[in-house]
Amino acid sequence: MSESVKVEGPGEPFAAAIEVPGDKSLSHRSIILAAMAEGTSTVERLATGKDVQSTLDVVTTLGVEVDGERISSPGIDGWIEPGAPLDCGNSGTTMRLMAGALSGSPITATLIGDESLLRRPMRRLVAPLEALGATVELSDEGTAPVTITGATPPTACDIEIPMASAQVRTAFSLGAVRAGGESTITSPPGYRDHTERWLEAMGLGKKEEGNTFRIYPGAVPAYHYVIPGDPSSAAFLWASAAIIPGAQVVTPQISLNPGRIGFLQILEAMGATVGGQVTGAVLGDPVGTVSVQGNGLRGTEVSGALVAASLDELPLVAVVASYAEGITRVTEAAELRAKETNRIATTVGMINGLGGGARELDDGFEVLGIGWLEGGTVDAAGDHRIAMAGAVAATGATGPITIAGADAAWVSWPKFFEALEALWSSR
Repeated sequence: MSESVKVEGPGEPFAAAIEVPGDKSLSHRSIILAAMAEGTSTVERLATGKDVQSTLDVVTTLGVEVDGERISSPGIDGWIEPGAPLDCGNSGTTMRLMAGALSGSPITATLIGDESLLRRPMRRLVAPLEALGATVELSDEGTAPVTITGATPPTACDIEIPMASAQVRTAFSLGAVRAGGESTITSPPGYRDHTERWLEAMGLGKKEEGNTFRIYPGAVPAYHYVIPGDPSSAAFLWASAAIIPGAQVVTPQISLNPGRIGFLQILEAMGATVGGQVTGAVLGDPVGTVSVQGNGLRGTEVSGALVAASLDELPLVAVVASYAEGITRVTEAAELRAKETNRIATTVGMINGLGGGARELDDGFEVLGIGWLEGGTVDAAGDHRIAMAGAVAATGATGPITIAGADAAWVSWPKFFEALEALWSSR
């Protein structure tokens, strides 16, 4: 049974420093790399949401032992052939990245998920993984179940993909690292390059000119991972601070990968004061502190590489845009229609349902900034980002907002509503 939560905004400026949970994207990657490595790895600050638990459950089924921060694996050659499909829950990242790892394994496995995940597109995996010699079987609609028969060893190859997809690039790289020779992958810009930075730091790859990454064959080493804070989670706090003039939030130890900070660039273009300082790195991936302060907001245009660098945060862009002056237009974001929900439709429905002005475009949406939203109800429709964006919409709303299906937020941030309340109550 879904849970409803009533959210009432602060009504005045707030100021707080809040540490957000470990990055979900990096948590998935650390688990899978640890599962591919022979020996024991450790992962500190692993994300706690259901999506990451799905990845832990999948590798455990393959014979990997998980004990708190310790992940002990026989190595990919020792994975156990599963007797049943591997359930990825609601996590598209789990499904796509595990498909890549399995493409270089000696086993055959089928990946399934919940009703939402079974509708999401997987066809883009086929050509890259089959180029490595793996066999990939999908439904007639190009969706899960995804059955992978690995190639041992994979065939070294050079490929180019038409989309700026970190998940496809990562899936290919996880298979290619098992090949008998060097491979390369090229795509348009705008993707997150977490995996590539990590593989390069491990001596298993190198960034080349443009958007090409070269993968060197070799064994993934056991490693000690320290996961930084998730910028996709912090974005909800940043958005809330941007909405109220004089409000401020500081988020320490956040991943500052260039492919993850598009939302900060959008907030700055809209008039918020954004500060950032790199304080360290994890395997060549920058980590630092981010501050956001609210000022008067104005509409902006979001397209191209900026869309790829902020895709998960685009529902939040619509919320912030409602409190701005002028029109905000998001285009070249048709991929939003293939997320947990059709996020173009659910985002526009959320804004209009709260008294705002938004309309669908073929590849995005427009929001007319009127400077406020009303109270009301937001149906999360099983989508964690709509649930959380709806709660942030209450920041400056004229009345409380009820999130129907608020438990969808547990997929990525189980304590989100408590964190938002703590932010708003800080002075």
